Amino acid sequence: MPFIAYVLGFGAFAQGTSEFMLSGLLPSMAGDLDVSLSEAGLLVSAFAAGMVAGAPLLALATLRLPRREALVGFQAVFVAGHVAAALVPHFGFLMVLRVVTGMAYAGFWALASVAAVSLVSADRRGKAMSVVMSGLSLSMILGVPAGALLAQHADWRGTFWAVAVMTALSAVTVLFALPAGRDTTAERLRLRVELRSLAVPRLWVAYATTSLTVSTTIAVFSYLGALLQDVTGLSERLVPVVLGLYGVGALVGLTVGGRSADRAPFGVLVTGMGTAAVVAAAITPAASIPSLVIPLTVLLAAGGFATNPAVNTRVFGILGETRTLGGAMNIAAFNVGITVAPWVSGLVIDAAPGLSGIGWVGAAFALAAVASTLLDRRLTHRDRRATPAPAPDDPAVPRSTTTSR
Repeated sequence: MPFIAYVLGFGAFAQGTSEFMLSGLLPSMAGDLDVSLSEAGLLVSAFAAGMVAGAPLLALATLRLPRREALVGFQAVFVAGHVAAALVPHFGFLMVLRVVTGMAYAGFWALASVAAVSLVSADRRGKAMSVVMSGLSLSMILGVPAGALLAQHADWRGTFWAVAVMTALSAVTVLFALPAGRDTTAERLRLRVELRSLAVPRLWVAYATTSLTVSTTIAVFSYLGALLQDVTGLSERLVPVVLGLYGVGALVGLTVGGRSADRAPFGVLVTGMGTAAVVAAAITPAASIPSLVIPLTVLLAAGGFATNPAVNTRVFGILGETRTLGGAMNIAAFNVGITVAPWVSGLVIDAAPGLSGIGWVGAAFALAAVASTLLDRRLTHRDRRATPAPAPDDPAVPRSTTTSR
């Protein structure tokens, strides 16, 4: 695996900490900003909404820009947004900044994901994406609990400063590790070709699967810190520990899923989401029992994150070599799920079930993901029967599309 894949993974770790750290900060932020818990949860949705809008737009805007300079530029905007958030802690201003920094993060991901799959052969794309996305798991294992711990001693603004420093370091690393100049394939990229690559029905089913898989975990994770304190009854100092265990589960799932994603993406998706559905449903009745809810959250992370490499394999396998806009749309699909899930969970929290009801929300999203996966599989088999099989050595056909099951 090329070294730059690990460098991009570090960038994902630095910025991914910001994406997920609010799980452990929402109670303190809500009190400090004088808003309700469900309103504070909208800060998670605002960041994701910025990514939804930013991923396709910035992917198109940077088609012909030097990849290194664009990546560093997006990270610079991200740093500036977090410094401003720490200096001006006003809820409305924070909402705007979360959208802006979400867009910058989307720009980074749109280029980083394409760079990762461009550096390896077709049958190793799932593994390359799992390396980059391991940065997100590490942000949960280290960044999110460390942020929660820092907030307990230096308030939540300190976590924003920490993210700004880490992202600045990441930008410097990218500047030195990624070769300068334009992508050698950039001159062949055309907007019309990129738009045409989206005209595949099963691609949109795969995008739906992407959104639903991430919604499954985010529905619970966004309010996990509040659930552990208010329902489970854990002390505040133990919350970072449980968040770290959640991250360990995510890393295990991502590692296992990455090894099987290229060979059997449908099997990984059905198994991962089926497991997540059962586990999430069990969280609601077990929410007040620490000895049950803690291992259940770890299992939820493992099942949910095991599917991340598989959804990327499905999307890039359908797109083939025309993947800049299509890959960015998959980043947008991820963040549609991150936008919708906290909002739906917030509705449940404000209704009768309360915080413990978020488990049912995660289970519903997981079952919907299983359904969309089965539909994708059916459409894929139909298309294969309708299209003559290419020669095994046909260079025009990405290998990952011929090994999916």
